[in-house]
Amino acid sequence: MARGRRPGAGPRPRLISLRTTFAVSFAAVTAAVTILVGILSYSSAARLVRVDQQSVFTQVVSDVRDEVRQHEMVPEDFSSSRPGHDLVRPARTDVQVLGARGEIVDHGSPVLPVTARDRAVSGARRAGRLVEHKDVRVGEDLFRVATVSLGHGKGAVQVAQEFSDTEDLLRALQQRTLILMSAVVVAAGLFGWWLARRITRRLVVLTSAAEDVARTRRLGIEVPVTGLDEVGRLGRAFDRMLGRLAQSEEDQRRLVQDAGHELRTPLTSLRTNISLLRRIDELPPDSREELVADLSQEARELTDLVNELVDLAAGQSDSEPPQQVDLADIAEDVMGLAKRRTGREIVLRASGDTRTEGRPGMLQRALSNLVENAAKFDRGGKEPIEIALTGPARPGTVRVEVLDRGPGIAEGDLIRIFDRFYRAADARSLPGSGLGLSIVREVAMAHGGAPFAYRREGGGAVIGFSVGGGTTGDGSG
Repeated sequence: MARGRRPGAGPRPRLISLRTTFAVSFAAVTAAVTILVGILSYSSAARLVRVDQQSVFTQVVSDVRDEVRQHEMVPEDFSSSRPGHDLVRPARTDVQVLGARGEIVDHGSPVLPVTARDRAVSGARRAGRLVEHKDVRVGEDLFRVATVSLGHGKGAVQVAQEFSDTEDLLRALQQRTLILMSAVVVAAGLFGWWLARRITRRLVVLTSAAEDVARTRRLGIEVPVTGLDEVGRLGRAFDRMLGRLAQSEEDQRRLVQDAGHELRTPLTSLRTNISLLRRIDELPPDSREELVADLSQEARELTDLVNELVDLAAGQSDSEPPQQVDLADIAEDVMGLAKRRTGREIVLRASGDTRTEGRPGMLQRALSNLVENAAKFDRGGKEPIEIALTGPARPGTVRVEVLDRGPGIAEGDLIRIFDRFYRAADARSLPGSGLGLSIVREVAMAHGGAPFAYRREGGGAVIGFSVGGGTTGDGSG
């Protein structure tokens, strides 16, 4: 049984592509609109034609009735052989003349049927009496027939109009309308398919790129998507996301490699000292004390290194939500903690608005690292360590500086002190892992700023960072 399938479950339904869905939907909407418009157009046209034909026939009959009422007329007046008969035989009509007893005096073309009602009208005394017949079939054609009496029992005249040819015309119009609608639907389907391909082509590229990433786990795949619409924005966002994921993966790989390299030294020393513990009874008392002190120091350094690695990893994936913070309040907390740990005097100078948007835990970690770094390199110093907060150069931007009077930083080390595990030559004898300032850099960049360091006039160093609005340290004093 396949994994992830329930027992007795049917085959997995085949997925329908967005392109097909779009094309079918476009064709369906077009077909519905075309059919509706075609039906309404045909109905309107057929109604207008039928009404027009009916009005023409009604007008012809009315004219004949007026003619026989106003003039005393006989059947010969409507004879097809009589000169001027076209004046009483309208175009597109068939006229047949009946005698007094209803006999056909002058037949029409074709010959029209004569009913008992028509014969009765032929012998009527009053002129203009009317009898109408609808749907009279003559051969294969249908006619409307009206019989008008001539009066005084002289006979009648029959006027007929063929409407089967009109229906034939309407049927031809209906067939052409259906053909046209079918052509429009097919054209709409083809155009919808072309338009769907054009619209979804970049989405297909994005889908292929996502599938390639899922299949190969390679985050360096280029996403060739252009355009200023939503699809273009999605493509650029997807490309940036892949870039950041690739950078994050590279950072993690480097962190693991650097951490492994740095952990080897204290672990090797620990293993060496542990092997000496097996012969501790053979060592003189001074060597025993030195061995225990060395073990204790290595354990502390290893603990500090692990803690800073954890802090660095937490800084890269901190889920603490941003909020409005006041760096002056954070600096007060850092000062209290640093005084208890180091016993050094620490002063705070703040100017301007020191509020910004940020993660307080990360900012406190970064500032604490700067103060502890200053205390470590200014060991035994008489002057207080200074924390200077300046803001804002732009709304929401704050500059943080920690100033000491230690030995300062060599010019060649200024651009490298924020690298992971980097330690200047004159600092390798001091405790530490070289990760504290790297954490400061990560925090600053996570807050839209950058770290900076420069030599302090009169001796010492100034190390700090800026936060908010993409602010960067200029490196000036």
